[in-house]
Parts: sequence; structure tokens; C-alpha cells
Amino acid sequence: MKLNWIISLVVVVMGMQGCRSLSVKKQLDKTLLRADQVGAGEMPLEPQKVQSPFTAWKVQRPTFPMRHDTAGPAENIQAKLDQLAAQGGGTLVLKGHHHTGRITLKSYINLKLDEGSVLEFKHEINDFLPAVFTRHEGVELYSLGACIYANGAENIAITGSGRIIGPGEGSVRNKTMTHDVIENIVDSNTPVEQRIYDGKTADFIFPPALIAPINCKSVWIEGVSLERTAFWNIVPTYCEDVVIRGVRIHSTGIPRGDGIDIESCNRVLVEYCTLNTGDDCIAVKAGRGFDGLRVNRPSENIVVRYCFSEKGHGGFTIGSETAGMAKQVYVHDCVFGKTNVGIRFKTRRPRGGGGSDIHFERIRMQEVESALRWDMLGQAQHVGNQASRDFEVQKNALTPRFSDIQIKDIYIDAAKNCIKIEGIPESVLENVSIDRVFGRGDRYLSIKDAKNIKIKNSVFVCKDTSISTTNVLGLIQDRVRVITESP
Repeated sequence: MKLNWIISLVVVVMGMQGCRSLSVKKQLDKTLLRADQVGAGEMPLEPQKVQSPFTAWKVQRPTFPMRHDTAGPAENIQAKLDQLAAQGGGTLVLKGHHHTGRITLKSYINLKLDEGSVLEFKHEINDFLPAVFTRHEGVELYSLGACIYANGAENIAITGSGRIIGPGEGSVRNKTMTHDVIENIVDSNTPVEQRIYDGKTADFIFPPALIAPINCKSVWIEGVSLERTAFWNIVPTYCEDVVIRGVRIHSTGIPRGDGIDIESCNRVLVEYCTLNTGDDCIAVKAGRGFDGLRVNRPSENIVVRYCFSEKGHGGFTIGSETAGMAKQVYVHDCVFGKTNVGIRFKTRRPRGGGGSDIHFERIRMQEVESALRWDMLGQAQHVGNQASRDFEVQKNALTPRFSDIQIKDIYIDAAKNCIKIEGIPESVLENVSIDRVFGRGDRYLSIKDAKNIKIKNSVFVCKDTSISTTNVLGLIQDRVRVITESP
């Protein structure tokens, strides 16, 4: 009875608003940035101060010794980098077209790709051995790591305007693990140093990301273009003070070809990037399952601004591997083009995690499957029976949770679902505020397993204006108009 009363109240409030709410469309359309105002082509020379609801910090470029060297196509890049590092650091400028195996950066090194240069990585497992410590899909192990790798370095950079191209057809791709989810492959009780996947100890490998520093401080990635990754493109893990700006990523058609994945990092700025990906464009992660709980490192103080997610599964995603939690995430002034989902929150019962204190502002979405999407259950192909909300699960250490989320000033040009929420019965989605949205789509609102959801000052133009609810408490709509006719 209580739920029915809430829904009835909502309908009355909606009906009282009249045409005044339609001004939301004009206001947002006028004030929000367009696709031609964000992305790599619009990047200023220097970044502005980072302002967020949680903190503010001045972005500082890493400094390098004045020492410079160059490498042509016939020269050994790693030998040149090691020589610079032995001298205290400096900048190595790449010229021409290079073919190389894995590159490892050390402290106070700037790897700069000259205009027109190409850094193309080889395609055989032996080109990436020995196996190195990495975190793959939220699980610690030893495998191929990354095409450009660093561990425990500080003040490192990848800059310039050249192209970085991942491995082509060869054993790296042919022996990639694809037959199961990683938590079924890597036993969380096995010591990390024994989790070795080098194509010899096991008959498969975990493929290299393109750029993946781990345990690093002061990381700067700017200006380069990334193509043909074998896995995720840019993956800082356990890093502090990371800046990723003006990067172009092209991985459409590549399964698991995420653009930028932030793994258990603190103080990260992503700005003026353009992403066309085979999976999520930008994602925040923090470990998977019991292994993520063991590490227990959140992703926090994350700011993403002025980016263009042109194509991909998710314009911006939190999850699904977030056992250490995502918190203090601020995304503003971005444009999502033809992504499947605009803003996406996802967890899985066996993987744990979630997030809180998450803010989105001034986002334009041009065409999406679902604009605002919470998916806390997942698919049966990944998590079996636990993907069903009717499958009874008691609260435990891996129970996901999302709460305290604010979404404001959103323009949804077209979507099949404007707002679709699927929490989980044992841990409902809590405390979400959605303010000043103009949404055009097929369906307005579907909510399962949620509490304290407030939608206000918004207009939705939808074919289906009904509200579908299951196990919802405290749904409030204030100055919301849902209409079928075009404004």
C-alpha cells in the first residue's frame, strides 16, 4: 500500500506542471557543450585547475632532466630508455615507424612520439616476456602486462602526436584467455607470485593492454593516438596523480577494447579525449571479487571533463569490478555519441563493490540504448543464477552497493530507455538525485530494488510514459513532466 501511495502522488505532481517545464529543453540545448566543442581537437595547451564537489587541485606537469635522445626505426627503444634512466632520466623522442616488443618506462622518463611517428608492437608472446606483475580485469597475476609498462616508477610520461598500435595477428591474440570469466580461472587463494600465465605455465595468456602503469606516481599521458589494442587501451592501476589528456583511441570492433579504465587510483584527471571503442569508453574500476577485497584499494578523486565518447558500449561506466569501491567521482561537460549506454553503473553479486559520492553534470547524449542505467545483477552467461533477482542471496562481503549519486543537467537526444534501474533485493540502490534532464526516448522510467530516488525539474518525451516499479521505496518526482507529444 505504501508503494502504491507514492506512485499515485508522483502522477499528481507530474500533472500539475504545465508547459513551464518545457523551457528545460531550450536551456540545456543552449548551455551544454556539443561534440565539436569537446575531445582531443579542442584541448588547450595547459590544463585548468581541477574543481570538483569534493576537492580542488592544481595540475602539475611532471618535470624531466634536460637530457634528450632520439630513436630511429632501426634503434633499440628499450636500450635507449634504460640508458637515459641510468643517467637520471630525460626525454626519448621516437621518429619514424618502430616495431618492438614490450617497453618498460622508469622514473623521470618522457617517451615522446614525434609527429608522424608510429610505435607498433609485435604480436608473439615471446615479445612480451618475461611475465610481469599486473592486474587483469581486477585480479592480480603475472602475465604479459602491457605494451608500454611501468611498475613503481614516478614522473613518467607518454607524449607527442604519434600513433601507438597494438599487436596484430599472432600468438598474443591466438592464446588469449576467452573461455571463462577470470574468477573461475585464477584461484583467489593461490599466492599472487604463483599466478603465472606466460603461455608456458598455462596454455593461455592474459593479453597486454596498450598502456598500463602500476604502482606509479605522477603519470602524464597526452596527445597520442591508440589503435588495435589486444585488450584495454589505457589502464593506470594503483597510481597517484594521473593525467590523461587529448588522447584519441580507436578500438571499435575489438571485444573488451575499453578506452580508459582507472583501476584503484587516487587523483586522476581525464580531459579532452576522443574515444571510439569496442567496449566501455571510460570506466572506473577497483578490483574483482575476493582478490579485490584482499587488496581493498578504492578509486577515488576522479575527474573526467570535456571528453567525447563517440562510439562504444558505455559513454562512462562505473564497474563492474569495484570490490574496493569507487568514490568521489566527478564527470562534467562531456558528450556521448552513439554509445549503447550513456551513464552506466554496474556490479555483479560475485564481484562485490559499487560506489558512492558520484556526480555527473552537463552531459549531452546523442543516441543511446539506455541513457541512465543501473545494472547491479549482470547476465547469466557471466554469473549464472545470481543474475536473477529471484535467486535468493544473503548479504555477504561481496554484496554490491551503490548510493549517494547526483546527476544534473543532462540532455538525452534519443534513447530506448531514459532511466532504467535494476538494483538487487538484498542491497537496493540508495539516494539518487536526478535534476534538470531533458530526455527523448521510447520508455521513460523502470525501477527495481531502489530506495530514495528523486527526479525533479525535468521533461521526458516518450512513447511509453508509464512507470514500472518493483520493490521501490521513496520514489519522488518534483516538477517533472512526461509527455507523448513533441514539445
